[in-house]
Order: sequence, then C-alpha cells, then structure tokens
Amino acid sequence: MIKLKKLSNGFEYLQIQNDSATVKIALQGAHIFEYKRRDEDILWLSETSDFELGKAIRGGVPICWPAFGMNNPELPQHGFARTSLFEFISSVEVDSDTTVVDLRLTHSEDSLKLWNYKFELVLKVTISDKLTMELKTTNLDEKEFKLTQALHSYFKLSDISNAVVKGLNNKPCFDALTNKTNIQNGDITFNQEFDKVFQEVDCELILQDKEKTISINNEGSSSVVVWNPWIDKCSKMSAMKDDAYRKFVCIESANAFEDFIVLKPKELDTLKATIY
Repeated sequence: MIKLKKLSNGFEYLQIQNDSATVKIALQGAHIFEYKRRDEDILWLSETSDFELGKAIRGGVPICWPAFGMNNPELPQHGFARTSLFEFISSVEVDSDTTVVDLRLTHSEDSLKLWNYKFELVLKVTISDKLTMELKTTNLDEKEFKLTQALHSYFKLSDISNAVVKGLNNKPCFDALTNKTNIQNGDITFNQEFDKVFQEVDCELILQDKEKTISINNEGSSSVVVWNPWIDKCSKMSAMKDDAYRKFVCIESANAFEDFIVLKPKELDTLKATIY
C-alpha cells in the first residue's frame, strides 16, 4: 500500500506499508524519516524536527548531495538536495513483503545558480525486511563534475551508552574534532562527542544496541562517517532536545574527502546502503 499524504501546512510525504515494514518518505529531500519493522523504529527522528519546506528534517536519512559537509564551500552545508522537492516517479509492489519506489530530482534554474551542472538524481528505495537505498547520479551536462555525498542515517538507540559499532577496527580515519588522521583501534563505543570519517571501508558494519543488532552494508563507496554530538553540541543544535544525543548514533554511507566521485558526461554513479 502506497499513499501520498499531506500535513496541514502542505508538506507532502509518501507512506509505504507492506507485510514486512512501514516507511515514510518526504518529497522534500526524498528524505526517509521512518523505517519501522514489527512496530519497532530502526531510524531515529527528533521529536522537535521541522516538517516545513526549506528546512531540513532532523533524523531519518537526509541525503547529502552534491557535497558532503563543507567539501564544497560554495554550496550550503551538505548541499541542496535535502531541501529540494523531489518528484515521485514510480512504485512497484513486488510482492506482499517488498515494495520499490523511485523519486527524482533534476537541475533547475535555482540549482544551476548554486551548482552550474545539469544532472538527474534518483533515489530508489526497496522496502522489505531490509531497507535498501540506491542514490543514482547521472551527469546530463557536457562537462564532468566532482561529487561528494552521503546517506546520513540516524539509528535509534536504547541509550548511547549501550551502542557498539563493529567493523572499523584498523581503518584510517579523519577526526573532525582534532583535525588529525589516525587509525581506529578496536570497536567504537561512546562517552564523549564523536565525529570521524573512516576510509578504506570494505566490509559490513554492525551496530549493537542493548536488545538489537543492525547491519549496514555499503556499495559504491569506501568511506563511512560515525557521529554523535554529545552534550554541549546537542544543546546548541536546531530541532533537537538537549538530551537527544543519548538516543541515536549516525552511521553514514558516504563518498567523502578523498573518496570523491568524478562523473564524465552521461556517466552514472550509484551509492547504495542496505540496512537489516
């Protein structure tokens, strides 16, 4: 079952429900803000998040594109896709357990003022007992362009003190808090602010919480961002309660820093993340 719904302020989103899961996707940003299996939320969404045109949703899976962070200082932080209106272009109910939807964004007068390239960006979402996201970029211009991007997934936790991230031991990483590059030693646990970009990632990641385990498998990238703002930064962030940091960790499937993409005219790039 697929329904197009609208909030009282006109904000539109898709609600997709099958025998495996329920997913909600805002047309703004093609932003997945709910993935629920057996009535359990897998993704975290801020209780105070804005659902207004022009404002990014806090939580779920924002799309950072065509730049991750401030990789391109000429663009807004994390690019413009997350506040742009996508078009719902197709859906297929494969069977009672599996639904596929596609949303598309293309260049416009406004986008060309920010980023002077013609493009097609499609998010293909497969909803089942797994959530599969495929972010497909096609260069429709006559010149090549450079791309950094991320599927900025917020995972819901019982408490940050219970979270363990496995699969990044011995991987090189850039620590955004110290501006230093080092090697990860062991599994990741949290007792302070954490913001690192890991490189050379070629294996499945595991997020262990008190009563559940989530696997994250990435294709089309070799960088992963792990982030939690902790106490001070959380209290200063918009659309986030002071203690919200306790209830999520971000594990982002990314092409960041030196793991950038260069797309020649007519070329296609796919960043894929599967959560299960």
